[in-house]
Amino acid sequence: MTSVLRPLLLASLVSALLPAPAAAQIFAALDAKGTTVLSDRRIERPTTVYNVPGAPAYRTTTAAMPTAERFEDLVREHAQRQSLRPELVRAVIQVESGFDPGATSPKGAMGLMQLMPQTARSLGVFNAYDPEDNIRGGTVYLRQLLDKYGSEQLALAAYNAGPGAVDKYDGVPPYRETREYVRKVGSKATLQDRSQKRTVIYRWIEIRGDRAVPMLTQDPPRSGSYEIVN
Repeated sequence: MTSVLRPLLLASLVSALLPAPAAAQIFAALDAKGTTVLSDRRIERPTTVYNVPGAPAYRTTTAAMPTAERFEDLVREHAQRQSLRPELVRAVIQVESGFDPGATSPKGAMGLMQLMPQTARSLGVFNAYDPEDNIRGGTVYLRQLLDKYGSEQLALAAYNAGPGAVDKYDGVPPYRETREYVRKVGSKATLQDRSQKRTVIYRWIEIRGDRAVPMLTQDPPRSGSYEIVN
């Protein structure tokens, strides 16, 4: 399909699929996998704009393709402030919102770490869709749960199902969603932790008789100088 025909066809499809009384602008772009992304908000990448008669105003969380790297500095900063493993914070965000700062759940949970309105207010989060405000509040809440239960597993269960459910069952509630949530977050945090660990190779010179023998091992020498080569 030519580059001219494809936009025309896409515009036609959008018009056909979105009938409504008012006109609206639809933004279209290709993501990293080549999939067409449609949004009623401007997308932060080369974008084609379609003025679609009758397109309704609808809310989408695909205003910009979310990536973990965009929020890495915030994750590290607030994880450190709350004495949390960055891997755990990343895993919670990945499972909760897929790193989408505009995500809203059917129950009303908001932003990257999916804070409920009442929880957000109690944490002093004024704008749950602001990544920094949200991650700050989410990590504070996660720290509170870890302090309360003394276990990552129970803290994650409380983050998902609420502290009341964990208290009621004196452990991880027997809810399929909560048990799957605890498993997913724990698994992703563990995988991240393992992937970031590297094998360290030590190099030094060992004198054997009148020869100098270069040595490479995963363990440092018991004495003398050495250098790390990776």
